[in-house]
Amino acid sequence: MTENRRAVWSWAFIDWANSAFAIVVMTAFFPIFFKDYWSAVPGMTPERSTWYLGLANTGSSLVIALLAPLIGSIADQGNAKKKFLLGFTLLGAAATAALPLVAKGDYALAACLYAAAALGFSGNNMFSDALLTDVAQPEHYHRISALGYGLGYIGSGGLFALCSFMVAKPAAFGLADAVGAVHVSFFLTAGWWLVFTLPCLLWVRESPAVPAAGGTGSVVGRGFRQLAATFREIRRERTLLLFLAAYILYIDGVNTVIKMAADFGKALGLDTAGLLTALIVTQFVAFPAAIAFGRIGEKFGAKRGLMLGIAVYAGVCVFATQLETTRGFFVMAVVIGLVQGGVQSLSRSYFARLIPAEKGGEYFGFYNMVGKFASVIGPTLMGATALLTDTRTSILALLLLFGGGMWLLSRVRETGPAA
Repeated sequence: MTENRRAVWSWAFIDWANSAFAIVVMTAFFPIFFKDYWSAVPGMTPERSTWYLGLANTGSSLVIALLAPLIGSIADQGNAKKKFLLGFTLLGAAATAALPLVAKGDYALAACLYAAAALGFSGNNMFSDALLTDVAQPEHYHRISALGYGLGYIGSGGLFALCSFMVAKPAAFGLADAVGAVHVSFFLTAGWWLVFTLPCLLWVRESPAVPAAGGTGSVVGRGFRQLAATFREIRRERTLLLFLAAYILYIDGVNTVIKMAADFGKALGLDTAGLLTALIVTQFVAFPAAIAFGRIGEKFGAKRGLMLGIAVYAGVCVFATQLETTRGFFVMAVVIGLVQGGVQSLSRSYFARLIPAEKGGEYFGFYNMVGKFASVIGPTLMGATALLTDTRTSILALLLLFGGGMWLLSRVRETGPAA
């Protein structure tokens, strides 16, 4: 392996850093706390709180979706991917640290701060993804992408386990109650996110920019011109278009499961302690699974690995309609853990193999735009279905996304043995 090892590990620790927000805040404590604490107002129903949570996720996704291609292009033209990475990290960590200041029952402010934190998380992910092409050779994309996701699950799993124990036994940490423990968990997550992003900022070097056509003028002007040129290039690439069309559907389902799983369990009346335990176990199951999917991508191709993971997700949706107990949720969470990191990791590395390395920020801007527009559909679709029917039935709406994604992905032509 010819990559700079320090740069590779520094880049991989971004996943270690931001995955803490994904599990502690996005997947676990915010949905639970939102339903039990911030939404504890007269007239609020589980279905309405699910709808508001879906709107918060949708709002942050829309903003990054609209901005991603342009800021990615500007970052490439200005060699500023790390600067944008830092800016979004600061936004996400600051909003996360502000959540404990929100009073009980103030669900509107809590949702707005959460949306800001989720926007920071999305932007952070966009520029960490773009830096993959700066730290790895194409033949190693699958393995190094999987390393990032694997570290993310281990690191965030450890922090999540600590926070969950603190919530279960607040007195052991000198805290008055579980509410105080959740507040401390938000502060810890914000600090964790900042500290473990620093290695990338110090030791990863960006590839020199390729000047935009007519490469003069301001960075913003060059960014706009390069964005237009890249859009024309993407329109001519059938393989890339098909992959992005598939991705927008299946990753919508994946993101919706991540963001709405705890809310789904709570709406069914499942035990909070059991839900948190299931999520902890999922993190540690996902670590070896993500690494294994990286090997699958190298040996059998990313497309086969993705098809396997998506099929499992579709099966989980059907299983969830029969969910009655915490044990059943535990089983479902473990199965998701076996494929979640693999689908995310192989999607990132597969896309990286389809694009020019020197335009990583710009192309990953499109990639994240697609992913975030996908996140607009899923939570809204699930929330609306819950209002029209019930929470249990709402998850079946995701079968449309997984089925459509698999069909489009099956039409993507392989570009090589390690594609």
